Amino acid sequence: LPASMYTEIQRERPDGGNILTHPDYIDGNPDLIKPKKLLNPVKASKSHQELHRELLMNHKRGLGVDSKPELQRVLEHRRRDLLIKQRKEEEEAKKLQSPFEKELLKRHQRLDQLEKEQEKQEDHAPEFIKVKENLRRTSTVTGDEKAA
Repeated sequence: LPASMYTEIQRERPDGGNILTHPDYIDGNPDLIKPKKLLNPVKASKSHQELHRELLMNHKRGLGVDSKPELQRVLEHRRRDLLIKQRKEEEEAKKLQSPFEKELLKRHQRLDQLEKEQEKQEDHAPEFIKVKENLRRTSTVTGDEKAA
């Protein structure tokens, strides 16, 4: 039975099984409202239209999509030159440091290292020693406040 229904459907469709139906409004019935095509909001936006226009103009001129406008290329070149100049100045400043400044920098680094080691040692100390030190600090502070 299902095979016979399939053959009946095939007979009813003279167009070869195309599922799409033709719209009713082609008949020219003046009472029907004809549908309008919806606008794509992306294509309707002004920025998209300007970009599309620029791409078409570049294509007509023979410019590739990867090529940039002249102003943008000049600005990027200036930024790149400025960065290179700053790096060179920093390197020269490091080279021109006096021996005194170098020695100060070394001492500063050593002090930082010693402070880090002390913090590590304090972290490994037992809990009761830390609490005892805090108690001593609070007792001396309260004693000093009473004297004042």
